[in-house]
Amino acid sequence: MTRTLTLDDLMLAGIALVAGLLAAFLLRMLLRWLGKHALRTRWSGDDVIVDALRTVVPWGAVVGGAAAAAAVLPLTRTVQHHVNQSLTVLFILVVSVSAARAVAALVRTVAQSRSGVAASASIFVNITRVVVLAIGFLVMLQTLGISIAPLLTALGVGGLAVALALQDTLANLFAGIHILASRTVQPGDYIRLSSGEEGYVTDINWRQTTIRNLSNNLVIIPNGQLAGTNMTNYNRPEEQLTILVQAGVAYDSDLEHVERVTMEVVAEVMNEIDGAVPEHEPAVRFHTFGDSRIGFTVILGVGEFSDQYRIKHEFIKRLHRRYRDEGIRVPAPTRSVSLQQGAVVIPQQRGAGEPEDVASAQLD
Repeated sequence: MTRTLTLDDLMLAGIALVAGLLAAFLLRMLLRWLGKHALRTRWSGDDVIVDALRTVVPWGAVVGGAAAAAAVLPLTRTVQHHVNQSLTVLFILVVSVSAARAVAALVRTVAQSRSGVAASASIFVNITRVVVLAIGFLVMLQTLGISIAPLLTALGVGGLAVALALQDTLANLFAGIHILASRTVQPGDYIRLSSGEEGYVTDINWRQTTIRNLSNNLVIIPNGQLAGTNMTNYNRPEEQLTILVQAGVAYDSDLEHVERVTMEVVAEVMNEIDGAVPEHEPAVRFHTFGDSRIGFTVILGVGEFSDQYRIKHEFIKRLHRRYRDEGIRVPAPTRSVSLQQGAVVIPQQRGAGEPEDVASAQLD
């Protein structure tokens, strides 16, 4: 049997509610002040924690004031139980949403501190948010007196069916997680696949990886295919790379002079063209006695993969002009045909100083 509601009960309940609201306001002001100080620190995690507390703590004060007001009122045991249960569920909902936001922000902060790219953290952030919200939902069901054991069993069976139906999608999801966790490739890297696709990685999401090639077109590759193919990453372990330019000079050239002139052109290009690496030590290496020339390789250093085309363009232009000014010949393969009475004599392609091989055919 409950007692009669009196004016004193209403006053006490009102005082409890007002006290809860006042405490929520004061706590929010305090946490706002703490948030300003947290912004001055180097660690961004304290900003996330304070931001989450700015939501949870005031709501906790409001729920506490409402629970105190309900306690002083002459409510029946059933009504009191439902009121407390509703307030508890409300508080669990607020805590779950705030915790999901805070944990997701912390995961994003950690991922960005390791990779430096926000797009890389999207998979981990979304998975973390869903997991925290799911745990909060199960806690709410348990608070309401609903057994979660049958639900977990149903989710297990249903999850197995969904996994079988969406195995390709799940394979791409876990492949994307593996790619980001292993840090073998990150957005901004220039990669080339064994299947021929190449370009800059612009995004890695839960299903696919997007590559922008040099012609400014987008190539969409499923994460499962990317994880299972041979790949060359031109940004790992470092962005700078070495390129090789093939050239050749005539057999009667002074190779010491050729090497000196070539190195002068290399030094000029390395210091004047954007994307070159002046501190990289260039080299000229003679390697082949060809059919009509002595072949050699020029080794240059460039800042990143796409710079090589501009560097090669300028180097070949300047080297050609300098060879012409220095009188250095770059011969092309030649073939001479001699006509004799009764036969066609065709000397084979040869280089300077090589014996002439002759093929002849009888004339009709």
